[in-house]
Amino acid sequence: MDEPDGRLVTDQRATSGDGPSRPGRLGIGIVGAGRVGAVLGSALRAVGHPVVAVSGISDASRDRVDALLPGVPILEVPDVVGRAELVLLTVPDDALAPLVAGLAEVGAWQAGQIVVHTSGRYGTDVLAPARAAGAIPLAIHPAMTFTGTSLDLVRLEGCCFAVTGPGPVLPIGQALVVELGGEPVVLAEADRPLYHAALAHGANHLVVLVAQAAQALAAAGVDEPGRLLAPLLTAALDGALRAEAGRADQAGQGAIATMTGPVARGDVGTVRDHLAVLTELATREGALDIPLAYRDLARAGTQRLLAAGRLRESAAQELLDTLAEPPSPQEDPA
Repeated sequence: MDEPDGRLVTDQRATSGDGPSRPGRLGIGIVGAGRVGAVLGSALRAVGHPVVAVSGISDASRDRVDALLPGVPILEVPDVVGRAELVLLTVPDDALAPLVAGLAEVGAWQAGQIVVHTSGRYGTDVLAPARAAGAIPLAIHPAMTFTGTSLDLVRLEGCCFAVTGPGPVLPIGQALVVELGGEPVVLAEADRPLYHAALAHGANHLVVLVAQAAQALAAAGVDEPGRLLAPLLTAALDGALRAEAGRADQAGQGAIATMTGPVARGDVGTVRDHLAVLTELATREGALDIPLAYRDLARAGTQRLLAAGRLRESAAQELLDTLAEPPSPQEDPA
């Protein structure tokens, strides 16, 4: 393989069932046919990169290969790596380091081979064993959730990807992202953990909030909580995200300016009533997380509204007093 200069290069190994690849295409090997791997492999294949092999153990992985990568052979991991010019590692975060080190121990990595992982948590330090063997390391993380179906292929268009790697090879990672229809965002190695924590906090905890709100609505007698929540939450999220656009120097202030409801109004009585009914729900249904989450997020909202000048200090303090952690129940001395 040629030395990396920002172009995607290939040699005679890059072939698939469709015949020899076009110039500038790479033979892709995918380790881990999960929701991410199968979708990205399908997207790369659609722009001419032949997928030469994939690994997958579970029935779900094999079904995804059949649906998204028909005709691609399912092989053992070392065999996938041995066939590929670009190895795409789409395994769980905790499995990544042992996998890379284990493949190095058996001499699987090849000089000039591009090794890309899709973990948001790690940069390229985790690929050090492959790099020591002469491989070219890149970390490319798509900032979206995956279903593992063809629906994800459309959602890749315009999706941001965090790209981390040595300076000379960053253009390769950026070019791959552009080919996938995404937007590359260069991220320093040291910033990957905070970046990943921010995404997980936003996306995963948003799901938790929806689940909590839906449970409370169902307990209130609403037959289809999702139908009731959809327009409200969609509007709130869209407004907050739009308010954050172009505010890199004042991140977070735009979103909090769109906040409505009793905390934003300083309506302590309503907040007190909310806590009462949510605590009763927690006692009745064992949903102890709901009032705890309400308290934590309402306190955070109060503090941010105060800092933004949208709440008077006296109103904010009254809210914070109301939202203080309740005393721990006393143990029965008997």
